[in-house]
Order: sequence, then C-alpha cells, then structure tokens
Amino acid sequence: MCSKASVRKSAANELSENRKWLREQINPYFFTSMQDEPEALALLERELRSLKSNRRLILADRDKSLILARVNEPGSLYDSLRHFQDREISYAMITHSDSAMPGMNQALEIQRFEFDRKSNDDIMAWKDLQLPQGLMRKIAAELRATYPEFDLKEFDRLLKILWLNNESYVKVASPLRVAQVLQLLQKSSRSGGLYLHVEPTPDVKISRVHFAVANPPQKEFLLQLMEVFNRLDLGVNRAYCLNISNGVHPYFLGTFLVNRRSGEVLEPGSELYRRLQQELYNTQIVSTKSYTYREFVTNNVMTGEEASLVNAFIAFCHTNLAHNQPDRFGLDDVQNAFHAHPEMSLQLVKLFKARFDPAITESHPLYASILEETVRAVNDYNTGHRYLDEVRRAIYRCCLIFITHTLKTNFFVLEKQAFAFRLDPTYLSELGPAFTADLPQALPFRVTFFFSRFGFGYHIGFSDIARGGWRTVIARNLDDFITNSNTIFRENFVLAHTQHLKNKDIYEGGSKLVLILDSSDLQRGSERQMENWRLYKLQHGVTNAFLDIFVTDHGVARSPVVVDYYREDEPIELGPDENMHDSMIENIARISKRRGYILGIGIMSSKEVGINHKEYGVTSTGVVKFAEITMAELGIDIYRDPFSVKFTGGPNGDVAGNAIRILLDRAPQVAIKLVLDGTAALCDPEGADRKELGRIVLQQDLDAFDPQALHPGGFLLYRSGSRRDGLRELYRKVTKTAEGLREEWISTDEFSRVYASLPFTVKTDLFIPAGGRPETIDKDNWQNYLLPNGAPSAGAIVEGANSFITPEARVQLQKKGVIIMRDASANKCGVISSSYEIIANLLLTETEFMAHKERYVRDVLEILEQRAADEARLILKRHREQPGLLCTEISDALSGEINEQYATIYRFFQNRPQLCLQPIYKKAILSHLPKMLREEPKYAKRIKNLPQKYLFAILAAEIGSSLVYSGDREADFEATLKGHLMRMFG
Repeated sequence: MCSKASVRKSAANELSENRKWLREQINPYFFTSMQDEPEALALLERELRSLKSNRRLILADRDKSLILARVNEPGSLYDSLRHFQDREISYAMITHSDSAMPGMNQALEIQRFEFDRKSNDDIMAWKDLQLPQGLMRKIAAELRATYPEFDLKEFDRLLKILWLNNESYVKVASPLRVAQVLQLLQKSSRSGGLYLHVEPTPDVKISRVHFAVANPPQKEFLLQLMEVFNRLDLGVNRAYCLNISNGVHPYFLGTFLVNRRSGEVLEPGSELYRRLQQELYNTQIVSTKSYTYREFVTNNVMTGEEASLVNAFIAFCHTNLAHNQPDRFGLDDVQNAFHAHPEMSLQLVKLFKARFDPAITESHPLYASILEETVRAVNDYNTGHRYLDEVRRAIYRCCLIFITHTLKTNFFVLEKQAFAFRLDPTYLSELGPAFTADLPQALPFRVTFFFSRFGFGYHIGFSDIARGGWRTVIARNLDDFITNSNTIFRENFVLAHTQHLKNKDIYEGGSKLVLILDSSDLQRGSERQMENWRLYKLQHGVTNAFLDIFVTDHGVARSPVVVDYYREDEPIELGPDENMHDSMIENIARISKRRGYILGIGIMSSKEVGINHKEYGVTSTGVVKFAEITMAELGIDIYRDPFSVKFTGGPNGDVAGNAIRILLDRAPQVAIKLVLDGTAALCDPEGADRKELGRIVLQQDLDAFDPQALHPGGFLLYRSGSRRDGLRELYRKVTKTAEGLREEWISTDEFSRVYASLPFTVKTDLFIPAGGRPETIDKDNWQNYLLPNGAPSAGAIVEGANSFITPEARVQLQKKGVIIMRDASANKCGVISSSYEIIANLLLTETEFMAHKERYVRDVLEILEQRAADEARLILKRHREQPGLLCTEISDALSGEINEQYATIYRFFQNRPQLCLQPIYKKAILSHLPKMLREEPKYAKRIKNLPQKYLFAILAAEIGSSLVYSGDREADFEATLKGHLMRMFG
C-alpha cells in the first residue's frame, strides 16, 4: 500500500512541477488560446517528461484538428507539416517555452493545427448573422484604443466574416488578438493584397511581425514563411496564423513573435527589416516546388529574390528559344543550364541588379565593368562538351540580351506579386533569324514579359497606343504546360500581329497579352476552386506589376525604385479574353484608377460601365454586314431572297448567337442548316425551326434544342450526356424520320467522324465559322470542304472566329472559287466597339455614360456597320478590278496600307503637336467619335482633355482609314504631285 501511495504522491508531485514549469515558461496567452482544449492541456501537464524519450507527444488528433507537443529542434515544424502537406490549414499556433524542459537541453514546442477551411459560399451568409453585442463592444473598444486608424465602418462585416471562418477563435481569443486579426484583414485588403508591419513588445528583445497575404499560395506556405525567418536568423517564439475566406478568395493572416538570435532588436528601417520585407513579399513569386528554391535558397546559395529572378530568366529564355527549336532548347535544357552552374546564374543576376539598382544604373562605372565581366563569362563558357556548351552559350547569350534590352522593371519594388520587364523589341533582331524565322516579319513596338509564382507570359504590342485581349491558358498537366510553354511566344506574337491588322479602323494598334497558368500539380475536381484562386492570383499580380512600370509622371515611371530607360507614357488598353472572369475585369479597372494609370478605368473594357459584346452583338453586327455584302456579290439579297447558311459556334455564344439572332430577325427566308457547338450538332436539310432556335438563342446551348422541332432527315448529335457501355463511351444521336424521332447511341469513333465532318460537308450558300478550335481547316484537310463534284460545300465564308482556317487552306479554297472574308476584316467590329468604350471612359463620367448608354450604343452600332461595309465593299471592288488577287490578300494589303498611313500620320502629329486642335484637325477628331459626343458641345469640347498621344492616334486612324476606304489612289497621287510641284516651282 505504501508503495502505491508513494507512486501516487510522486505522480502528483511531478504533475504539480510540470504544471508550475509550464505556467512559468510559456506565455500566458497560450493558456488563453487553449482554454477550448482542456483535455489536451491536462495530457500535456501529465506526460510532459515523456518527451525525454519521445520526439513528439500527440495531445489531440481528430479529423479537423491536431495538437502536438515536440522537442524544439531544427526541422521539427517541417517534420510535422510534411505529414499533412495536402491538408489545408485553417489555423496554426506554434509556441515555444522560454527555457529548456526539466532534465533536458531542448525547449518545448507546441504545435496546434486546425483543418476546417470554409468555402466562399459559407461566408456569404454574414449579412444575416447576429453576434453577441457584449463581445462586439469589447473588440470595437480594443480597436479604437490600439488601432485608431481602423475604419470602423467595416467592423461589423469583417468581424462576422472572421466569426463564420473560425467561431471558436473569436470566442476564445482576447479582444486584443481579435482586433489584431481584423486590422490585418483590413490592411491587406486595402494594400493590394500584401501587408507587413513590425511592432515592439514589452520584451524589448522580441518583435511582433504581422504579415498578411490575399489569396496566398495554398501549399507549404507556412513552412516557407518559417524558412524565411530561420534563414534570416530570426527565432520564432510564438506564431498565430489564420487562413480565412472573405467570400471571394482566401487570406493568410499571421502574427509571429520573433527575436534575433544575435540578441539585437529587429528595428523597422534597418537592413534586416528590409531583407525581411524582400523575402516575405518574395514568397508570392518563388515557388517551393522549384529547384532553385530547394537547392539554392534553403542552402543559402541564393536569396529568395535571386532565385525568383533566375526562374524568370529560365522562363524567358525557354519561351524565346523553344518556339523555333523545341528539341534543342526544351524546358529541361534551359533549366539545366542555370541549375548546373549557379555561379553563371548569379553572375547574370549581378548584371541585372547593376543595371536596375536605383543606386547604380548603367551610367555608373560599376555597371560597365560588370557587363564586360559577364559578356566574357558567357563567351568563354567551355566545359569541353562541345554540343552542350553551344546550347548553353546560346541560352546565356539570350539571357544577356534580355538583361541589356530590358528598359524598365519592377524588380526593386518591394510590394509585388509578379515581375514585369518592359523590353526594347530590337532584342529579337539580336537573337537573330535562327530563333525568329517562324514569326511574322514585323518588329513589335513593345514586348513586356511577366513572371509570377504560378505562371508567366507576354504582352506584345505593334504600336504605341495598342489594345488587344488578355487570355490565360490553363495548363492542367505537365504535358500541357511544356507544350504551351514551347509555343506561347509565337502564339502571342501571331495573335498580336493579327490583332494589329484587325485594328486598322481605330486609333489603337494591335496587341495581345497571353499568360500560362500552371495548375499541373492540382487534382481535378476537388481542387477546382484552388485553380480559380490561382487564376485570380496570377492576373491580380500581373496587373499590379504592369502598373508598377507603366504608371508614369511626365513620361517617367512614378515609382522611385523603377529605373526607367524608356521615359515615355505608354497608353496600353487591355480587353478581356479567355479565362478572365467579370469580377477580375472590374477589379483591374478599379486598381488602374486607384493607382493613377494614364487611362484610369479605360485600361480594361468593362462589363458594368461598358458595351457588353454579347448583349449588343457588336462583333456579329460586322460579321452579318460582311455576309450581306458578300452574298450580294453572289447575287443574293439576304434580307429578301432564300439562302442557306451553316454555323460553327452555338446559339448561346456571343458571335454565333448574335449572328443567328440578327438573321432570324432580318432574313425571313434564311435556312440555317447546320449549327455546331461544344454540346451538340444540329443538322437540318430544311433549316432549323425558327421558333425553336429563337427560343434558345443567347439563352441556352444547342443541346437544349427540342428534337421534336426537327424536319424529316434532320438530326441532333449530342456531345454532352454521353454514357458508358462497359469500356466503350457512347454518344446520343436523335434523327427525325417520317414516323417520328429515332434515338441511337453511336461509338466514339463514329461520333468523332460525323461531328468533325459536318462543317466540311453540309452544303449551303454561306458558311460562318463563329466558334470552334483555331486551324480547324488546314493544309491537310481543306480538300474535305469540296463536294464529290469538286464544288465547295459553301461558296462564301465569312470568318466570325479567329484563325478557324489556316493561311495555306485559305489560299487553296479561294483558288477553288470560294470567297473568303478573313477574320481580321470580318470580325473586327468587336475591337472597334471596345475602342469606343475606352473613348467613353475618357470623355464621360460613369453617371453620364449610364444615363445615355442606349443612345451611345446606337451611335456605336452605326459606326460598326459603316466600318464593316466600307471594308467589305472595297475588298470586293479590288477583287473585281484584279480577279487574280485573293480576297484575303486584299484584306491583308488594306490593313498594311492603313497601318502604314497611320504610322506616318502619327509621327507627323507627334512632331507637330500644336496642330491637333486647330479647326480642321479638330473636325477630323470629332468625326471619329460617336454622334452623341461630336454633336453635343459639352462633350465635344472635352477632347482637349484627352492624353496628347490619343489626339495623335485618333487623327492618324481617321485620316489613314479614310484615305484608303474613301480615296481614289490615282487622284490622291495626282493631288500629292500637284502639291509638291506648287511648293517647288509655283
């Protein structure tokens, strides 16, 4: 009995000593934050000394929570996190004891993790939530006392959002801790998604680091932050980290109590503080998956920023070299060049920093010596492996050209989530024809390269003022990523060049912004939302990087840390394109206005304060006008005569849907014999039932068409709603017969054969490809467009979709008698409409635009019809005059003529800016504008407020296009001769 009593007494003494030690050696806030876990605390008090023989003690292990007590040693946090790296942490708390555990040399580390992230939908209920009033008063009072700058108008919303994300945290934490989290959330949302603040604590050796990130990297992010602190020799005594949703995307809100292991204080403004800023912000750019991070950053070979820059070098060199020689300059080849020789990578980084460090720049003698040193290192690179050395020298030389031809970059901007590099496009000439021969033979006006943690890409523009869509290609597996990386530069270049041909009627030249989003590491389905978050992160980061370098004062980059070798304003308009959601469109416009970009909200065509393309059918207006004039050339009045047409692109799509709507409204005898979209194909020999097609147009996809409305011989082939029969996938086909509907299920092979052949084989008078994959008709299959008798299946093609037919196929089809109106002409009205949106944004307030929107849109639609008619008639006129010229060749020539006139006239006014507002030139500017703006004096007089470059560009566009469309070339040449003779001999 005495022995048992002795054991009980010993256990009681140990428990008492453990409890006393814990209370003395761990911050009191730990016990406050753990009051909802009394059993875990009790277990810790009882079993503390078991850590002498065990590395960890599990205090709680449930579906949504894990609490561990561990021996504090290097890698302990990493060891824990790697065991659940695929689980999304909603709350993390890390606490260390102030001294070693009883009888041990190591301190105690307690790790608490919760895995209960709420979805965006969970948070949308905040408006209906009622919180305890007493709790709200306490937290509000703490905010007033501790953070007087906090905007209390947002208090109710933000507290409810926090409560819905983590109710227990709000209940358990002190009002001060909740106030800190609310302050972090508000600050980060108002500072572009990044916020860092360091403040002292009562213990002068310890600093409190607050760090918040909107839409953070989802995996290994906490571990990456802890690695930053460790690398900078900052010990983390305690950390409290929340991941919450605001109903749109997630936020990381972290508070870290740190001390310098050297014993000094972390002072704001110190060199260490600056390095902490750089490294914490750079976590948004450098990926933990990358080789440079794993091998160079964690081993102190490179800083995080240097590794990010090396990754950008890799992406630039690969995309500029591989599109022409993918086998020689594949991704692995380029990566290995930089990874195998970190000393060469760092030499190139050194040169880059010397060129763009605001304290050095290229006028500094140090830059010249580093440049000479780097050129020598590249030229002398030799490992004795001849082929490999040649490849790597070409890669290093490409990187050298990249550095020396970059004109400005945001690399030295601290608060960034992506890099931006604005290049002098002559770098392409430096690369040489071996790497550029597959590109259109035209030099862009500008090339801008962007790089971020989750993707990269280019903006390529062919004139000073340029506009074109922003598309993001989503790579969902590694093969997609490598394939798209290989070709992204050429794809972007071709798209921008085609856009430049298309933009001939407006004051903006052509451009395109194309990014690749890498989501290859995400699992399909379950991580779809994470893919969208990455998409927003990439687009948000690139938007701010774009503005870092293009927001200017008097032509010079506004940011004092952006060394600007270009030193001119650059008005660049972006349009939404593939994989850009409405919320991001509006967000980009707001950010541009807030940051003071020269165009304000005019940077981006808006869905709210703009002309919605689908609602008003602006692109289709031009497509149908081209169809009308082309068919008239063939003797068919589409508004009076019977004719037939086939479409690719569905009734719910912008271009096809509106073209179908217009024809149903205006062409009473049209027979729409084929419609094909991503959900189904409708083929009807008598033409689709007008009433049923009208029911779903612009409302539903083609699979919503009622098969009962088919005529005999017509059928619907469904791409959606397939089913499996064992290992076979079957597709539904419904055919209308004399007896009624017949349903059958056909194999994948038969479905693919029939579905792909329909645009080629269905016989009609007119074909409008208004959707579908680019290059559907190419040099290898164009013959399929011919019927057995050798005649084309449709005698006229009006391209509503971009690049549906390749250039080679266009030539061959036209030689067979097909009239083709190419995309750069036929579907140009969408971009013209967007141009007039920007004009509205620059000359009208939002209130004025919304009040007069319908009138303004009517004026724009008039302009669109006129622009389309002008070009269609001129193409056909020149074709009649010279039948040997193909319509597509004439289209390209017209674009070339107008763009050449534009460039000459633009330079003329650039050199004579005082002419712009003289009466005759002012009249030309006004003639370019919608009727409402030119006829109402209060709006007309505002043109003097347009950026000067816009005045030059509008004059160049209006005069250049009118010279070509309305001019008589011989009469114009005669007038030029007379003018010259009068000056010389008059």
